[in-house]
Amino acid sequence: MIRIRGRVRSLGLPTVWGAAAVTYKLACPLAQETGLQARIVTSAVFFAVGTGLILHVRQSLMRELRQLRRVAGAAQSALLRPLPARIDGLDVAAAQVSAERGASVGGDLYEVVATEHGVRAVMGDVRGHGIGAFGTVAAVLGCFREAAHDEQDLGGVLRRMERALDRHLRQEHPASAAEEFVTLLLVEIRPDGEMLALNCGHPWPYRVSGIDVEQLAPGDPHPPLGLFPLPAVLPAVDLGYLQADEALFLFTDGAQDARDARGRFFPLATALTSVARDGPLSSQGVVGRISTALLQHTRGTPPDDIALLVLTNSGRTPSEARGTARTTTTHPQQTTHL
Repeated sequence: MIRIRGRVRSLGLPTVWGAAAVTYKLACPLAQETGLQARIVTSAVFFAVGTGLILHVRQSLMRELRQLRRVAGAAQSALLRPLPARIDGLDVAAAQVSAERGASVGGDLYEVVATEHGVRAVMGDVRGHGIGAFGTVAAVLGCFREAAHDEQDLGGVLRRMERALDRHLRQEHPASAAEEFVTLLLVEIRPDGEMLALNCGHPWPYRVSGIDVEQLAPGDPHPPLGLFPLPAVLPAVDLGYLQADEALFLFTDGAQDARDARGRFFPLATALTSVARDGPLSSQGVVGRISTALLQHTRGTPPDDIALLVLTNSGRTPSEARGTARTTTTHPQQTTHL
């Protein structure tokens, strides 16, 4: 009812203007004359009415656009919730840039949660970008936030996410479910700094220290989630240890595939090395400088969604971590990359 009343009020002024113009044309003697002066006056009247209508429509469209942006901003805040600056001794920062102009939500996803098994993080990239990927992002993130606390190992988390994605695709995209997929990187950082991961078609992360930048690539990733069933055995791979004052840099392929006007790819490793050598590492500093460099490289118009996530070990102590680290040794397994 409120929306209907608003529509009626928005149509009231154009209706009055239109009625005034018709009345002038039909009832005003000057409008019936054919002289030059009369034609000029008549044209001025209709020009004023037309200008008023255009301005009114423009104001209405701008008002609706601002409302849509507020709704999109609220949706983004609920979906990609702002991360705490510190989670169990890790400094955390993240950023996202949507490739679809005017869209607040893209096809990239990330989350970090503190669990009794350690700090668990996910970085993912849904096929496609912009608002069209919103539903898939919501399905995958919602499942991760529950499974990260419930499952003992990353394999269990990933299987839960596979089932959630399959249900979503069959319900929302039944005709093209076989063509939809999500790349995912799951990372677990235990209280002692040990890092485990499961990768489904996603770029491997970088470990950044004050003297070195290294891309951690212990083996070929599994195919993206949704293309093929997961293997029967899902052992997590060992990424080594995140020592004090080191950062783990997670990203989506939009960062490394971004090109400038000459078609040159963004030099991500070089940019990270420059950040590492310029001073003490901080998650917010790394995210800020890499985001700025990416926007400068692409002139503010990246061709694909970009998400960045940085976890910095600022000197974790056992008292800052929840639960007890598991002692099961997990060995890496290489699979065929799609």
